[in-house]
Amino acid sequence: MDHPAPSRSHALTRHSDESNRRPKPALLLTLAAFAVLAVLLLSGCGSSDSEGNSGESSGSSDSAAAAGTCSYPADSQPGAKEVDAPEEKPQAKGSVDATVATSAGDLAVTLDADRAPCTVNSFLSLAAQKYFDDTECHRLTTEGIFVLQCGDPTGTGSGGPGYSFADELDGSETYPAGTLAMANSGPDTNGSQFFVVYDDSSLPLDYTVFGQLDEKSTKTVADLAAKGTDSGAGDGAPKEKVTITEVTTAD
Repeated sequence: MDHPAPSRSHALTRHSDESNRRPKPALLLTLAAFAVLAVLLLSGCGSSDSEGNSGESSGSSDSAAAAGTCSYPADSQPGAKEVDAPEEKPQAKGSVDATVATSAGDLAVTLDADRAPCTVNSFLSLAAQKYFDDTECHRLTTEGIFVLQCGDPTGTGSGGPGYSFADELDGSETYPAGTLAMANSGPDTNGSQFFVVYDDSSLPLDYTVFGQLDEKSTKTVADLAAKGTDSGAGDGAPKEKVTITEVTTAD
């Protein structure tokens, strides 16, 4: 997961180049090194265009949010699956109940469309287009920060939907167990990759929080994480493969 001060290459990012797609080595955590690890972990793929224009897109996003609309500019790279960009005007309001069905069990999620309308709008659009179906959760971290990262159909950490959108941050973000938040590769580079926090984690306020898992679902992810990564390191693919079979919402 990304931190504002340390280098973005260390975050829960959406990987945007070949070097970032390689597995990251496990790090021995110290107070000095923790911030660097946190930035490394929460990256998700984003286009270099979105990263390079982050300042501009942030300003246009603020204007769009004030007008009740969202902006989803196309990335320079095609999407991992062919999907349409979401409608610019979000329809969902308040709390939206959703179920992320996985091979490890169903995860009951409450999406917060008031807090993050553009993020929830994108998530619901991708779910309706079956973008997440048969997609592996490609990354698990078990040291320092505690997350399961999903949402990339390629399973590499480099895939996205072919568009990006701006952060929805208000400075009050926290990442306790059960948090559902977006991965990114820098300011305003959100796409499809998201992460679930299965144990309280201290992260920089760089990741848009857009929902919450219930207690049972959080425990499901924690039990999965207890089995470790496939390499035995603190950062890697889950030892027990996790596949999202579908994402549905309550009618």
